[in-house]
Amino acid sequence: MTHDKPKLLNRLKRIEGQVRGVARMVEDDRYCIDVMTQLRAVRAALARVESELLKGHLGHCIESAIVSGDAAEQRRKAGELIELLERSAR
Repeated sequence: MTHDKPKLLNRLKRIEGQVRGVARMVEDDRYCIDVMTQLRAVRAALARVESELLKGHLGHCIESAIVSGDAAEQRRKAGELIELLERSAR
């Protein structure tokens, strides 16, 4: 993840700014649809960060477990991923 770290941190900082903007909108009694539109944008941005992290995990951690030939490590990494996906489905 280290090569993507600056990019991910930059995205998260932008999202943080978006969330502060939404809070200001609420404080200013902005139109509900406008606030909800911005909330959807924040959720979409977080989903993109999550997707990038998942790609990195698959490309590094999962791939390393496969290449290592260590069956226990492969099962552990697969189990982690399955658990994550199950939590996301709830």
